[in-house]
Amino acid sequence: MREIISTFSDFILDTLFPIRCLQCKKEGNWICRACASNIHIQTEHVCPICERSTTPNGKTCLDCKKKSALDGIIPATNYQDPTVSKAIHHFKYRFIADLHVELGGLLISALQKSDTPIPDIIIPIPLHTRRLRWRGFNQSFLLASQVAQKLLPAIEIKLEENILIRKRYTCPQMEIKDYQSRKQNLAGAFHCSDANAVKNKIILLIDDVATTGSTIFECAKVLKKAGAKEVYAAVIARQEVGGRE
Repeated sequence: MREIISTFSDFILDTLFPIRCLQCKKEGNWICRACASNIHIQTEHVCPICERSTTPNGKTCLDCKKKSALDGIIPATNYQDPTVSKAIHHFKYRFIADLHVELGGLLISALQKSDTPIPDIIIPIPLHTRRLRWRGFNQSFLLASQVAQKLLPAIEIKLEENILIRKRYTCPQMEIKDYQSRKQNLAGAFHCSDANAVKNKIILLIDDVATTGSTIFECAKVLKKAGAKEVYAAVIARQEVGGRE
């Protein structure tokens, strides 16, 4: 009975408020096929730490390896793309969870065009329980689920939601403009709940947007300390809000 009511409710909502492309308003999908085809998937990347050295597959350059646990990051596309920025905004702040399908597809396309090692485990950047209650879902987990299921044909990569724990509630990073304050805001915020699960493993972190990268860097540090062999990350896009000084 509950399923029938749910299906009927979805029908009513779809009738009254049909899904339309966020960019061109064509009915049917949040991002229509035509608009999706205009989204450029990045194939050239820079070191995620210094953002100066062009590196293959967004790997951390040799100079920066000395000061970061992250082995590389692949931004799938450009945040300045109007379709991408609208989709991310609606996904995170208007709570349209269905957008994880289209946005997850961008991550998959970028990873398939790269030579980033196939991960042993995919881990979404966790939300604190307080933030999770507010949003109703972890957007990074939904994206990670898409990648885990569809990155490899006929093979599902292991997805671990509870290995990386956000143990401390922090001020939203977008509210902090300078890099050092962002780092301090996240210091000690994450914990690896099972070191044996990540020991000698190649990890792929999934998040929606990276700005200065502080969240991903902190998570990589925690996972490397727990014994991870390599830690990479993939995000829909990087959004700059200020320098690293």
